[in-house]
Amino acid sequence: MNRANPLRSRRVAYMMSWFPAVTETFILYEILELERLGMQVEVFPLLGRHGELNHPGANKLVARTHYRRLFSWATLAAQLYWLWHSPARYLAAWWMALAGNRGSWGFFVRAFVVVPKAALFAREMQRLGIEHVHAHWATHPTLAALVIQRLTGLGFSFTCHAHDLFVDRTMLDRKLAAASFVVTISEFNRRLLVDLYGEAVSEKIIVVRCGVDPDVFRPRSRHRMPQVPTLLCVASLRDYKGHSFLIEACRQLKEAGKRFRCLLVGDGPLRGQLEAQVAKAGLRAEIELLGNRRRNEVAALMARADIVVQPSVIAPSGQMEGIPVALMEALASEAPVVATRISAIPELVVDEQTGLLVPEKNARALCIAILRLLTDSDLASRLGRSGRRWTLQHFLLRGNVARLADCLRRGSAAPPLALPAVASSGRRSAQGTRLSRRQRQRLERGA
Repeated sequence: MNRANPLRSRRVAYMMSWFPAVTETFILYEILELERLGMQVEVFPLLGRHGELNHPGANKLVARTHYRRLFSWATLAAQLYWLWHSPARYLAAWWMALAGNRGSWGFFVRAFVVVPKAALFAREMQRLGIEHVHAHWATHPTLAALVIQRLTGLGFSFTCHAHDLFVDRTMLDRKLAAASFVVTISEFNRRLLVDLYGEAVSEKIIVVRCGVDPDVFRPRSRHRMPQVPTLLCVASLRDYKGHSFLIEACRQLKEAGKRFRCLLVGDGPLRGQLEAQVAKAGLRAEIELLGNRRRNEVAALMARADIVVQPSVIAPSGQMEGIPVALMEALASEAPVVATRISAIPELVVDEQTGLLVPEKNARALCIAILRLLTDSDLASRLGRSGRRWTLQHFLLRGNVARLADCLRRGSAAPPLALPAVASSGRRSAQGTRLSRRQRQRLERGA
């Protein structure tokens, strides 16, 4: 295929599992920003929509998203088309997907959904004149992009985030080798890929952090703490988000005689368990679970919050954060933040400079850090101002998406940028990344 002129817009297909997904607003606003920059984006979710909550700006994009059912005449027709016109490619794509995923039962089973959907999307992309495919998450969406490449020759790229690197890396080496370029959301993730797969992959990798819109998340006056300060946590209710440790920290705050409100925004499978913990700790009057909220509602809560807390942990599965967008939104709002020292969080929250970092799974340390901010308004104000400056320098939506747009136009990774110096993220857990001792040591030296 001819290389596209890097000075003009390209017609790009975006692939993900669900669209829109309430916990993946960063994909929605990335696409909207790409379109503002002149890119032509067509959206192809593998599984459909996730949840009923629509964020501002989503409706027009959803209306033209390519939702397709697995069991349909269109899907069957696409399989027959490839069997007739390119049987070797079609059967080779099936063999690649099944043989490549045989070591992971979950991935192997889902390949029976991914390959037929990819074959259908490949036909539609041909008709639409798609020039490049970009997938979010290195798991099933990137497998679909790889199948489409095998069927059509279209180049593809993908963004890897968190669980797709930390939990199950099946076929990741093949996906890296086949991609035109690869995006990571943090320097931590870039170093991890290089350490696992060698320096040769570094030329393909570009770090494009998720970003925040400073016109939506804006500071308000925080001259003094109110009589009853508000703590805020915005995160899905899942084990790696660490809510149970925040609830325990709140119990200790109440035991110490501190008055407060704690608002938990988000939903998920642990809601019932966390509600029971709140009741058992005697915190029903202090802690409120608000469920999912639209971005404008989150922005309003961030503007009123006195402290934003992100108590993330490394889950038994190895799952952990990438860089929580909610923390970027908090810093852009000049809210003082408390977070845990894991993964790439220290690239955003620099301890004692843009926020306070504490060890994971340590409710006492969370409690002490919150108390520091509640009793030292000067520290809270300084961290808030510094946090917004840092976010606008390095986590601005428009600047980061513009860098991605350049790569999409070129069809290759752009030259690396000088990354900001950050404090060491501390010892990285072998459980979280499942690395050898030697690999962990190499990552430590690069921190």
